[in-house]
Amino acid sequence: MKRTHPDRPWCRYADDGLVHCRTKQEAEALKAELQARLAECQLQMHPTKTRIVYCKDDKRKGAYPIVKFDFLGYEFRPRAVWGTQSKRVFCGFAPAVSPSALKTMRSKIRELNIRSRTQLSLADVAQEINPIVRGWFGYYGRYMPSALGPMVRYVNQTVLAWAMRKFKRFRGHKIRTSQFLQRLVKDHASLFVHWQLSKMGAFA
Repeated sequence: MKRTHPDRPWCRYADDGLVHCRTKQEAEALKAELQARLAECQLQMHPTKTRIVYCKDDKRKGAYPIVKFDFLGYEFRPRAVWGTQSKRVFCGFAPAVSPSALKTMRSKIRELNIRSRTQLSLADVAQEINPIVRGWFGYYGRYMPSALGPMVRYVNQTVLAWAMRKFKRFRGHKIRTSQFLQRLVKDHASLFVHWQLSKMGAFA
């Protein structure tokens, strides 16, 4: 790329890469050229992951069947974006945590089996969850942190389910448990990382 296409912005991480082109024709020509070059090295592009994507936004309003892609856990697609200079909402082509990354997060929390580990204290639960959630906020919270809402809600629901199993007074009383945890958020927000970093989520 540096030798034959120095004017085209591109980036790579391991075997994932992105190249920015000005037109569809330019993208198709480059794709064919890259396929040929990789074949010389006895390699090939992934048949389904390799796609030409139209970066649709307020300035690019054309019609194209593919207007989003995933890269390094982020989903890039048209989104409502607040302009800091224009002071208005506009359509931008922006990144946020991808649905597949959110699914992986739910699986990770589920693997901890917190809901059944009633021998733990609430502080123990926080100690297990906090390093993981802090890492997710550190990486995915850089762009569109509000998109982490589903993860926050899932963690809260996990804590709620754990509390209903651990404390006899909460068994079968989801609303009562939710109200108890809401008071904890207000009075002891430092207990969980996501209680400090996010206003999103619910226990219901």
